[in-house]
Amino acid sequence: MAFVIFVLQLVLYILLFPMYLLNFLGLWNWICKQWFPIFLSRFTVKYNQQMASKKRELFSNLQEFAGPSGKLSLLELGCGTGANFKFYPPDCRVTCIDPNPNFEKYLIKSIAENRHLQFERFVVSAGENMRQVADGSMDVVVCTLVLCSVKSPEQILREVRRVLRPGGAFYFMEHVAAEHSTWNYFWQQVLDPAWHLVFDGCSLTRESWKTLERAGFSKLRLQHVQAPLSWVLVRPHIYGFAVK
Repeated sequence: MAFVIFVLQLVLYILLFPMYLLNFLGLWNWICKQWFPIFLSRFTVKYNQQMASKKRELFSNLQEFAGPSGKLSLLELGCGTGANFKFYPPDCRVTCIDPNPNFEKYLIKSIAENRHLQFERFVVSAGENMRQVADGSMDVVVCTLVLCSVKSPEQILREVRRVLRPGGAFYFMEHVAAEHSTWNYFWQQVLDPAWHLVFDGCSLTRESWKTLERAGFSKLRLQHVQAPLSWVLVRPHIYGFAVK
């Protein structure tokens, strides 16, 4: 089976040679940073339609983690186009972080459409080093469809724990690797290198639940689900929250 996967991956390398050449020359990353926000602005509309019930369920108890003022200080990590904004409670104070500055114009549009929120700032930074965010300053950190593409999920979660106040919560919704005995996992392995290149570092085969289990949270509520998505490869999902 490993040999078959290798051969199929080799075929993809040949078919996508122009992209790999651009990547080798250092040009592909710039191209990807330009087109990925355009793609995501369309993809997240459909994703939100198909995952609306799961997102409402996931974020239903956000307000329970609000501080003494009653206002929730929320940091969204890898905010993208602001697709989660409509699921946040009124008067929530939102800070956004994303390494791609080209998301800002889409984020501004989402802010205008979600007047129930109090937008704080947009920080251009990788989640592995959120030095602009003070220790223990956030009630909640949210990331959806982010752990699949970061360079170091372990470092991300260390930073999440740093910026959360004691008793604060980390909310997540991520696509993950399928069960190893399935055809879906076979095709995830075949397509993963090409997928990683085309979709700005996204991996199909990450087992993010294992990273969360090792992260040192005091409580972890995590569910596995087959998401009702059109793209079979990303149907395996986890979602839930962890408390510092």
